[in-house]
Amino acid sequence: MKHFPVKSRFPIRQEPILFALAAVGVGLAAGGGIWLFKALIEGVHHLFFVEMRQSLENLLPFAVVILPAIGGLVVGLIMHWLVGEERHQGVSGIIEAVALAGGRLRYKRIPLKVLAAALSIGSGASVGPEDPSVQLGANIGSMVGQKFNLSEERIRTLVAAGAAAGIAAAFNAPIAGIFFALEIIIGEIGHSSLGIIVVAAVSSSILTQSIAGNQPAFRVPPFGFHKIAELPFYFLLGILAGPVSALYVRLLGSMKEIFRRIALPRWAKPSLAGLAVGITGLFLPQVFGVGYETIESVLNNQLISFSFLMVLLTAKLILTPLSIGGGFAGGVFAPSLFIGAMLGGSVGSVVQSLFPSLNVVPATYAMVGMAAVLAGSVHAPLTAILLLFEMTNDYHIILPLMFAVAVSLVISRTLNPDSVYNAELARKGIRLERGRILDVLESIRVAEVMQTNPPMIDSRKTVEEAVPLLLQKNTNFSLVMEEGNRLMGIVTREDIRKIDPQRWKETTLGEACSKKILSAYPDEKISDALRRMSLQDIGQLPVVDRDNPNRLLGVLRRTDILQAYDAALTRRALYKDQITENQLDALTEENVKVFELSLQPGNPNIGKRIMDIPLPQGTLIVRVRRGKKFWIPKGDTILKEGDRILVICNFENQEQVRETLSGNY
Repeated sequence: MKHFPVKSRFPIRQEPILFALAAVGVGLAAGGGIWLFKALIEGVHHLFFVEMRQSLENLLPFAVVILPAIGGLVVGLIMHWLVGEERHQGVSGIIEAVALAGGRLRYKRIPLKVLAAALSIGSGASVGPEDPSVQLGANIGSMVGQKFNLSEERIRTLVAAGAAAGIAAAFNAPIAGIFFALEIIIGEIGHSSLGIIVVAAVSSSILTQSIAGNQPAFRVPPFGFHKIAELPFYFLLGILAGPVSALYVRLLGSMKEIFRRIALPRWAKPSLAGLAVGITGLFLPQVFGVGYETIESVLNNQLISFSFLMVLLTAKLILTPLSIGGGFAGGVFAPSLFIGAMLGGSVGSVVQSLFPSLNVVPATYAMVGMAAVLAGSVHAPLTAILLLFEMTNDYHIILPLMFAVAVSLVISRTLNPDSVYNAELARKGIRLERGRILDVLESIRVAEVMQTNPPMIDSRKTVEEAVPLLLQKNTNFSLVMEEGNRLMGIVTREDIRKIDPQRWKETTLGEACSKKILSAYPDEKISDALRRMSLQDIGQLPVVDRDNPNRLLGVLRRTDILQAYDAALTRRALYKDQITENQLDALTEENVKVFELSLQPGNPNIGKRIMDIPLPQGTLIVRVRRGKKFWIPKGDTILKEGDRILVICNFENQEQVRETLSGNY
């Protein structure tokens, strides 16, 4: 008897164990990579601020001013010529890939990104190390998943596991890393991948602690919360942290827009941002790099001047968005801790001077402020609370910390509904709920993108008879139909792999299939169907008649949704800027079809302008993808062999449009 071949290279019966081992490997690789990343940052910092500074100061008295500019020039050249343009950068790109692309990341670029990040931080840019650490771990997870040809769900799990390992290694905080992956990368706490994420985070921590020790990121004296009378002041801190967090998120977006409009080559913009950082650093050297030393000084009550702390807060609040907007590679996570520490320390110093009888310790407010601003910036309260606990190894002020975090989060979300990571996606029209794309798909119905010829198999066939049919159709699933062409259930390769091959001859698909299935309706919005998908983390939904749930109309797959997502973004841009009134009238929201087609060799449309192709009224070619590049075409765009074109047309004209674009006219 032949065994059922699957895409995964994991042996069937050992797959859960091997998947866990893969998570261990991802965790160890991420931990080792981040340890090397930290060493690289130290080496670059020594090169710039010791060797280069000493050499340049013999010629220039204020050489420190140009050090970040030099670093920015090198980073700009690397990002422009070697890394290239990216749709979304950093954690935002990972979130989008997990939600829409099955966790598939371009992992081959990550060594260059890590190098650029080390140069950015080491040369003094006001950015943090956590974003590159998360990228490193997530890309390792994606690489392992793709190399072993795992399912999209498992690749996403390994990406999240790698992100957790990245935070665990960067901050020596495995628990916070786990919640970071769940709250931010996946978008939901109660996820089935929790075990794998824990394995990766713990593996990463074990490696980094065995190399560098298990000391917390910040060494702080023991704190305590003894007087209820202090709670109103922590409430006040939360009230202040909320607007500061919202302003931080807005400044990040504004600076990116400002630098996009500056008429300079992309590779030169980081140098301009670096020059601004260098000028500020001449007077405030604390703004260079991550600023952990300054945070630790505040947490040890060595820096409690209200005015100076407010100056540092303002400088960091401006310079981090400026550095990120200018093109430096790095994160916004650690700078939010810096801003929070300065804010909390300032509040603590005021309370101490006004109410000396309370014996207030400003450093406790600094610690709480770190968590409050972080939570307000990333909209991940559990991550913020646990990160501060693990980074300081101090549990005594957990109650006021939770209080301030909750207040800050509510106010920040009220002022700005987007987190520091989702804001980048939101500016492109992308909204996520529980890690799934929603807002951009509100205008598209299931009928527009569903497949009308889904794979179907008779429920009376045995598993042994079904396997060749599944292979022939090259599909991971099939809908199981009973007598009268009624939908009975759905069978996947995973279902078949769970059955002992010795029982394939005697087991029918009616027995093997999943009968309790979720379904979609042709008249509902894609976003509604996607919410239903997210309940069970499934990759496809049968589309049935609303009045007769046993009548099958088609199937909606994850790839169909991704295609619809691209079409919706393009359609939004076209509606806003390019579609004429006649074209807009021709494309009613309820009666359109979206599909992609590739121009194969011999197609007579190759070499023609789009305007010269006799397409039916109301048909739009809304995107052309050529290799790694894609754009919105115009009428005089000349099509070439291998182009993949995304088409929107009236539903009743779809066959004619397909034939015309295939050259059959």
